[in-house]
Amino acid sequence: MRYVSTRGEAAPRGFEDVLLAGLAEDGGLFLPESWPHFSPAEWRAMRGLPYAELAARVIHPFTGGSIPFETLLGLCRDSYAGFRHPAVAPLVQLDSRAFALELFHGPTLAFKDMALQLLGRLFDHVLAKRGERITIVGATSGDTGSAAIEACRDRASVDIVILHPLGRTSEVQRRQMTTVPSPNVANLAIEGSFDDCQDLVKAMFVDAPFREEMRLAAVNSINWARIAAQIPYYAAAALALGVPEREVAVSVPTGNFGNVLAAWAAKRMGLPIGRFIVGANRNDILARFLASNDMSAKPVEPSLSPSMDIQVSSNFERLLYGLLGDDPAATARVMREFRATGRMPVPDVAWRAAVAEFQGFTLDDAGTLEEIRRVYRASGYLLDPHTAVGTAAARALAPENKGMPVIVAATAHPAKFPDAVEQATGLRPALPPALADLFEREERFSVLPNDLREAQSFVRSHALRNAA
Repeated sequence: MRYVSTRGEAAPRGFEDVLLAGLAEDGGLFLPESWPHFSPAEWRAMRGLPYAELAARVIHPFTGGSIPFETLLGLCRDSYAGFRHPAVAPLVQLDSRAFALELFHGPTLAFKDMALQLLGRLFDHVLAKRGERITIVGATSGDTGSAAIEACRDRASVDIVILHPLGRTSEVQRRQMTTVPSPNVANLAIEGSFDDCQDLVKAMFVDAPFREEMRLAAVNSINWARIAAQIPYYAAAALALGVPEREVAVSVPTGNFGNVLAAWAAKRMGLPIGRFIVGANRNDILARFLASNDMSAKPVEPSLSPSMDIQVSSNFERLLYGLLGDDPAATARVMREFRATGRMPVPDVAWRAAVAEFQGFTLDDAGTLEEIRRVYRASGYLLDPHTAVGTAAARALAPENKGMPVIVAATAHPAKFPDAVEQATGLRPALPPALADLFEREERFSVLPNDLREAQSFVRSHALRNAA
């Protein structure tokens, strides 16, 4: 199994090198050169497996044999052993067609734990084998940061710096990042938007001397290993709903496009997923693209669903590469123009290929509150604001989707967004016992302007201090 860059100028490499590299040197994202594929019988044989074993079976082909299956199985079992639900990612039926896939039973109450708990252990495994040390730099709109910190805290060969937009996460999200006292963890609050944070991280990775000096690695969904680790929960849910004997749809509240891309990857591996529903809030670039081929960036607007407050969805580049016939030169050309002008010139034939599989949906804050209220009154189920976008999308687009059951990615525990949930329902969801004292813990973070040199200086100081 080799991996190639979507922009074609970085050398192909194996799984371990892709894990440690994150972003390709040419600014592109790594994808498998060819997709592993399971037959219907092979998928059927995975039905009912414990989640960790199913995950190992789905992910193992992507390792290209660099990690023995039994080793990977042990890493998966260790990753999910501490989740609060024995099923790890249980399905809850909401109505006749919609099923909430609960991805928030990990340590930080968000779907990012599903991949990052494994990613931290993969880093440990590979770094111990190589005798190396890395510096992880990541950007977060709310949930990735805390999940990455929880996965990497106190690890001997890893330093981690997470950038978040100052004042643009929920208080729970911020405190989950900034109250971790581990010396290898540092937090930067950037005066700007998530897109600004993401741009700083990407700029560090394309600065070759800095990247080499710091041995940079990525935990954002620009890292292919994280996408690979998200594929299994779609497989588990689809198998529980009758795949491969029937088709299912998925509805995903989407910001950086990585979560829905994992579902698309599952289809490339042979799962019959008939439709991908992309839910957006007022930051609706993906929905506008699917509606009218309008991929034009606008200023990021804060919303009740902050993890979706994104206008530059990094993982869309991986889909674009496929839509353009796996043509790296065409992908690089389109991405250069998007960076230069803020508009992405997707050829009409590629756009039509996208809308054959993907549907877009937009929900504003008022609609989000109403959806939380509606679902609670109908079923007694509490949604967080992001998942509410997904359930509303599934309901609105049900007539177009031929009665397929819809897997709605329930991406966060409602207690991460208690103000919105209380406003909608009158109930204030409590944090699980392990986080009950979160608001009493001391915070540690630094505030910096949106300036690359200052951010790099901070990262260098943190990494060198710990290396010493």
